[in-house]
Amino acid sequence: MYADRATDSMRTAIDETNRRRARQTAYNEEHGITPQSIVKQIDQILSSVYERDYLTPAPERGTAERFRTQAELDAHVQSLKEQMKAAAADLDFEKAAALRDRMRALRGAETGFPRVAEGRS
Repeated sequence: MYADRATDSMRTAIDETNRRRARQTAYNEEHGITPQSIVKQIDQILSSVYERDYLTPAPERGTAERFRTQAELDAHVQSLKEQMKAAAADLDFEKAAALRDRMRALRGAETGFPRVAEGRS
């Protein structure tokens, strides 16, 4: 801590830190523990971050050969909607978002126009 003078609250905090340090040191000596820093390679840390951020998108499938009628398309979109709601209820928001995007792509293919993000300017 840096200050021009030590306040009562600073002294209290420092005293508490010293008390805890002494207690930890006594415990370590009693149990033969030598404190050591954690040693990790930087690439281990970064690879775990990359793995969490990585998502493989599902391959796009053509809709022309899949749906022969509008009723088939509507039934499939309704099925996706139910799956999306179930995924959201299970707090699997990534799956729910992927299903939502798939529904939007199908609806865009239905009209022949690409789907534009809603609510964005």
